[in-house]
Amino acid sequence: MVVGDGGSKKLSGKTIDDIPVGLRTQITKTVSESDVYLFAGITGDLDPNHVDEEYCRKTSLGHRVAHGALLVGYTSAASSRILQDFDRPMVSVGYDRIRFLKPVYFGDTLTIDYEITGVEREKERTLAKIEVRNQKDDLVAVATHIMQLVD
Repeated sequence: MVVGDGGSKKLSGKTIDDIPVGLRTQITKTVSESDVYLFAGITGDLDPNHVDEEYCRKTSLGHRVAHGALLVGYTSAASSRILQDFDRPMVSVGYDRIRFLKPVYFGDTLTIDYEITGVEREKERTLAKIEVRNQKDDLVAVATHIMQLVD
């Protein structure tokens, strides 16, 4: 069953057959300096492309950029949101064909579109298309996400 919440739809049910192809959600997040610095500290990825503005001004990037893996984290929030009312747990089992198409700068507002595009009944998995766009409607990242039912 699909349940609406004023624009986005959520899932309820217990079996893979309760998950409709075409179910989608959308979240919006502004990338803050603290997001990037906290992520850099947690992961140890202190590459100057993320934390050194002066260094970046001398590159084609022009400014510091968010980590690609941070963007994947934002997409994970979308997968959690779409499944928050489902009656069985599902876990992420991977991302395929992740591409970072354009840089994401501090202060960019991202919209993550998450759509279930397929169901693998025998494996109890869903496949989802992810598109991440900035405030200019530029496509900045894409991926396919795989979720699996667990007991």
